[in-house]
Amino acid sequence: MPPTQELRVFLAELERDHPEQVLRIAEPVNPVYDATAVVFEAERQPACPVVWFERVGSSPFPAVVNVLSTKGRLARGLGVDEAALAAAFGERVTRLVEPRRHADAAFEANTLEGDAIDLGLLPALTHFEQDGGPYITGGHVVARDPYTGVETIGYHRIMVKGPRRLGISLHSRRRMYEYHRRAEEAGRPLEVAVVLGVPPAVSLGSIAFPPADAGKFGIIGSLLGEPLEIARCRTVDLDVPRWAEIVIEGQILATEREKEGPFGEFTGYASTRGTENVLIPTAIQYRDGAIYQSHNAGLSLEHCMFLAFPREVMVTQVLRRTIPNLKAVRVPIRSGCGSFHVYVSIRKTAEGQAKQAIMAVLGADHYFKHVIVVDDDVDVFDDEEVLWAVATRMQADRDLVVASGGMSTLLDPSSPDGSGAKLGIDATRPLGPFADRLTLPESAIARARALIGAAPVGVSGLA
Repeated sequence: MPPTQELRVFLAELERDHPEQVLRIAEPVNPVYDATAVVFEAERQPACPVVWFERVGSSPFPAVVNVLSTKGRLARGLGVDEAALAAAFGERVTRLVEPRRHADAAFEANTLEGDAIDLGLLPALTHFEQDGGPYITGGHVVARDPYTGVETIGYHRIMVKGPRRLGISLHSRRRMYEYHRRAEEAGRPLEVAVVLGVPPAVSLGSIAFPPADAGKFGIIGSLLGEPLEIARCRTVDLDVPRWAEIVIEGQILATEREKEGPFGEFTGYASTRGTENVLIPTAIQYRDGAIYQSHNAGLSLEHCMFLAFPREVMVTQVLRRTIPNLKAVRVPIRSGCGSFHVYVSIRKTAEGQAKQAIMAVLGADHYFKHVIVVDDDVDVFDDEEVLWAVATRMQADRDLVVASGGMSTLLDPSSPDGSGAKLGIDATRPLGPFADRLTLPESAIARARALIGAAPVGVSGLA
């Protein structure tokens, strides 16, 4: 299927073609804990389905969660096969297709302003017992650089504090953090729009890492294969995706800070760390029949998939510049929280290549803490294989790279000030003589599989 610019179209086509991938919950669910528990159980199902809650608390909006938890659905969102996903994403994010502005938008059908604004209408979820309150987790925040006018769109956690007050954290310390710092330096708030309910192509574009002078709307257009349709907001000087389900317009205040959190983060821990910014809404607009999109929080597949996937693509691009025989890159979703561990396999042709790869990876993203480089006979998508290589091919006094005082993330519970140590492990064999890995001939393996397949079930063969 070609990419679509509408979440509702993506979901309708997914349910039509793969009904096992959409789980509809007709019974009302409590937005406090219950919805999150259902999604974690759905993750265990083979299809890892999108969960469509038709009734969440007293909200008039249905909620969909888990849309982005599988590479198959991400690939569908780009109109490619799953096997081609990484290559398609990696190639398309290097090009720009400029957006096309329209005079109208579907989300203009309903508008709340002034005292009519009520964030309590949204089915924002309280995910864990440790959370400080309900959170908007599927919101794409749009803003413009006060210096250059370049737009950005990206995820940021947003706490609902009252009917007309939000807390927001810009802890990634990337574009949005810098845009707000620049606005604050000039003594003014940063105008933003929180966009809810977009298809996978828009979400994938929002997590890309383009150069500072490139707008993300152009990257989304490249992912779509056509210009992203955008429309003007009502109360802030910004454009947003025209087919968004819900748009919250507002301002992130200058100089004002207040407690936000705790929030169940991708690390599997509750975090009280953040930038403690305040977002005041100026309008809420939404489509007729609007669908509220949320992302499962904590150490969930959806949360960590969207951290890991773009990093795998980015590291692959970085290493291909200097490592001639790169085989595979993996950022583990669960064991590495989609951010902290990187596994790289190479066919080593010169001593030092593994350490070269380690240094390149650790410098590519400040979230990375641990890099393990293995030979091309090791499957980086199998944790046991990687750890076996560490156990049998690494010597600590020879094969470790340790750097102190590197930039980290505030969300790492082991990093109290946002800085930390970096570790690289060269688990490749030295060039030259080395022990042979045990093997069996393919004919013996095929014969064994045939024998096992033909054996009666439940018969031990013992007298």
